Amino acid sequence: MEELPSIQQLENFIAYGKLKNFTLAAKDMNITQSAFSLQIKKLEELLDVKLIVRSNRGSKLTAEGEFFFEEIDQWMNGLHKTIYDVRNLNKQYAGELHVGVLTSLGDVLMNQHVAYFKKYNKNIAINVYDMEEEDLLQQLKNDAIDIASTFLMHKEDEDLYEQVKFCTDKIVYYAPNIAREQTTISLEEMSHIPFVQYPPKYFMHTLYEDYFSAGGDFPPLAAILSSPYAMIHYCQQNTVGALLPERLLQVLDIKAGYFAIDPELKLDAYLVYKKNNPKYKVMKIFIDYVLDLNQKIE
Repeated sequence: MEELPSIQQLENFIAYGKLKNFTLAAKDMNITQSAFSLQIKKLEELLDVKLIVRSNRGSKLTAEGEFFFEEIDQWMNGLHKTIYDVRNLNKQYAGELHVGVLTSLGDVLMNQHVAYFKKYNKNIAINVYDMEEEDLLQQLKNDAIDIASTFLMHKEDEDLYEQVKFCTDKIVYYAPNIAREQTTISLEEMSHIPFVQYPPKYFMHTLYEDYFSAGGDFPPLAAILSSPYAMIHYCQQNTVGALLPERLLQVLDIKAGYFAIDPELKLDAYLVYKKNNPKYKVMKIFIDYVLDLNQKIE
């Protein structure tokens, strides 16, 4: 009988096909780069085909490698789906979902969804991770997470994913130590008040820079903080302001100290997932739940 590649060899090759880098692919597969390279070499010898061409400038798939990657990636997805479906036949294993949440959205919102969801779906395990946009999309691409909860998707990635809008977040100005009678604050007014901002690499950092640039000067910087919860606490302790999702403040039972902004800023939030994920049936249960819950809230 003709010798076939091992699942490990195929998984390693698929990892390279997705990342196009030996170091990153080896790290993703949690093995040393030398062991990873050896697995790829054995696969090429077994197939008697050069799959990856290496040079001083790096490496890339050959034409045969591109073809094999597309075919074997689909086959592997089918294998995972079959295994997943077989496990579900006895109804004792419904599945495990990994959900990534954009840090700026506030993971407490997703945590509340998960806690309520699990009351009625005890045989579905859900893990929630918060991360920033670049990491979120990379983890989704590498199958480290099944669903991403985020504001925006890059246009070039749209063909790879399904995306379902589950709510629209209204951004408000949180400044509990600033006394004012008006319920709305203008861009010009905000530009004179010390502002709490996200780190430069964060999606919301760029968004807020663009927002203020439309009206003139960026406000004086009070602090750079990495989470909306840290921003809320800082604003409660200082005479500063921050732009935050109203939905997050409401979930935290903060009923005062924030103002509508002019011009207004609204962001559509999406659940994003791969079209060919073998966990789709379980994912659909969770996605439908989140959609239904947010419709009731709105």
